[in-house]
Amino acid sequence: MKCVRFLYFLCLSLTVLFLIPFAAAQTLKITSKPSGARVELDGVVVGTTPYEVKVPGGYFHKTHSVFGARLEHAMLLRISLDGYTSKEITMTEGPMRWRALNGTDHGDYWLLKTDHFDVDLEPLANSFTGTVVATVAGNSKVEMRPEMPVEELVAKSKPSVVLLSRPDGQATGFFVSDTGVIATNAHVARGEQTLGATLSTGQKLEAKVVYIDPDMDMALLKVEGTDFQHLALTDATNVRQGQTVVAIGNPGLGMAFSVTKGIVSAVGGSACATHGTWIQTDAAINPGNSGGPLLNAYGDVVGMNTCKVVDKSNQSLGFALSSTDLIALLHRFYPSVSGSSQPLAMSAQPPDGVGSVTIASVPDGAEVFVDDKFVGNTPETLKLSVGPHSIKLKADGRKDWERSIEILKDSQLNLKPQLAPLN
Repeated sequence: MKCVRFLYFLCLSLTVLFLIPFAAAQTLKITSKPSGARVELDGVVVGTTPYEVKVPGGYFHKTHSVFGARLEHAMLLRISLDGYTSKEITMTEGPMRWRALNGTDHGDYWLLKTDHFDVDLEPLANSFTGTVVATVAGNSKVEMRPEMPVEELVAKSKPSVVLLSRPDGQATGFFVSDTGVIATNAHVARGEQTLGATLSTGQKLEAKVVYIDPDMDMALLKVEGTDFQHLALTDATNVRQGQTVVAIGNPGLGMAFSVTKGIVSAVGGSACATHGTWIQTDAAINPGNSGGPLLNAYGDVVGMNTCKVVDKSNQSLGFALSSTDLIALLHRFYPSVSGSSQPLAMSAQPPDGVGSVTIASVPDGAEVFVDDKFVGNTPETLKLSVGPHSIKLKADGRKDWERSIEILKDSQLNLKPQLAPLN
């Protein structure tokens, strides 16, 4: 009897030993050209390139036993380096279902696509060329323009809108420069290095993902070429409750380049779980419209269609992230601004230098004005050109806070004022 037990445990031990190699650690390598780029895995900074880490072998192939490790979630890699376009890559395939031969369900798992991710980073100057046109707050010429009939507005704007395709669906973007820079939502571009871009004419292009801001849910893409028809942006302070707006996009179950019309229901703070200034509208916004333009009656972009909220107590509420936030993002790459009473022409030529300023406040959500222009709500990180700037914060029921600052090249400044109550 003892001999039988010994043989049983010996066989069991040998079985486990044969299974262990499948879970043996393997090296995951992440490199970039140029090297020294920051490596983020699932939003956590883990080092710089070249980067190596040991991971279980079960992350690369199907686990063969309950003793092996398995990857129970998707993994996203983000590579970034100052002066270069950032890249985001979905590292895994899945989910896949693991059911044992005896029928036991062990749940979903994911597999790494490779053990070596090598990323080529492109200089920002190669992508962000041409000009971006925006309208400053308080420009009286904006209000003097005649509103266009909707059919004329659509005919004028539609050539600037693109249908974006990714492996798991479609969305929308729009040209913001004549050199092929496209704006869309970060959740449209995340995990992809390129997206398919189809113009309203049917022309198909490849759009490289050149920048993603996950906090603001904005992304910038780039297609090769010039002389693209592009849309002008207008500051959120030019947007009024009740004004007519038109959304153009590509709803998943509808026809491409569909148009919906509505009004601005409200303009306010945070919605859809990200920072920024939001425009609520009753113009229909559906899956596939994400990243498309919300236009005023003059054909200017007032917002980027981003999400809708549906629950039992509310009808569908559509939200667009304001153009003010998009303008602030584009300032990072088009920092030189000419003229304060004319449309802003943001040249791609670099200034003498830039520095960053991170602005928080007590309480959160204060409106931030830089040189008397609204740029967003706290907390906010801005890239400003070298030289003097005026910073002002405003919040309901609080005294305005204002300070003059001097931005030095490559400097990093942090501000966190406490706004005093009015009484």
